[in-house]
Amino acid sequence: MVRVAGSKRILTTVVLVALVAFTASLARAQSPAATATATINGKSLAVRYSAPSVRGRQIFGAGGLLSNDPTYPAWRAGANAATMFTTDADVVVGGLAVPKGTYTLYAWVQNPAAWELIISKQTGQWGLNYDAKQDLGRVKMTMSKPPALVETLKYTLADKGQGQGELRLEWEHHIATVPITVK
Repeated sequence: MVRVAGSKRILTTVVLVALVAFTASLARAQSPAATATATINGKSLAVRYSAPSVRGRQIFGAGGLLSNDPTYPAWRAGANAATMFTTDADVVVGGLAVPKGTYTLYAWVQNPAAWELIISKQTGQWGLNYDAKQDLGRVKMTMSKPPALVETLKYTLADKGQGQGELRLEWEHHIATVPITVK
């Protein structure tokens, strides 16, 4: 009798562990980890984020999915853990001096036609933990519309030559860009 009860507990534990692992992998599959990188003026820049998909939902604007986030109108600019920006050089992002290091990116999306990129000194937090007192600064982003729905969030870092680059964020019906200068 003891042997059967012990076996049932072991089986139950194995099933629960498998279920937790499956659920975690499913969550990652829905917003997989992604990285955008560039070498500008010989220096490395990277954005590490989780890439959610639209999946038929309204994302931005009044009543959109993000309007329910506790940090709204500050958006974690990705899914899951906060989006990280790393640079191995001092840079200027949209006019804001950013010393070499690692930062968290958020976007102020209250007005879907006029976003601001928020660069936060706080790192390592979950994406829904935003503290405005940790802002290094905010910069206006140039907004445009893609020719078609952008299903999955995508960041691009591009080298434009002569120490100039661009950070580009695309999702749903929005493209937001900001210039980067590498010192």
